[in-house]
Amino acid sequence: QVQLVESGGGLVQAGGSLRLSCAASGSIFSTNVMGWYRQAPGKQRELVATISSGGKTNYADSVKGRFTISRDNAKNTVYLQMNSLKPEDTSVYYCHYYVVPSDYWGQGTQVTVSS
Repeated sequence: QVQLVESGGGLVQAGGSLRLSCAASGSIFSTNVMGWYRQAPGKQRELVATISSGGKTNYADSVKGRFTISRDNAKNTVYLQMNSLKPEDTSVYYCHYYVVPSDYWGQGTQVTVSS
């Protein structure tokens, strides 16, 4: 089992920044992929960004150039730096941990961007 604890969500004005953190604990494998997804009311959950334990990153087109994902393998923690936030970024953001054949989700943290 893997537990994921997110922090860093909140309310911010458009153009502002937030940094999300997600700490993983439990049965952690050294080779894994961690990432962030988001889900707005009435919409499907969507990929925001992922990062492998080797540092390979992947971003949704909608956040490229504005968001940066990073990780500290020693702390089993993944971060999402969100800059130039837009009202359409308002969602619940979920941390995700994947190692074949299992995946785990955090409880979610609300990000609200006001116009």
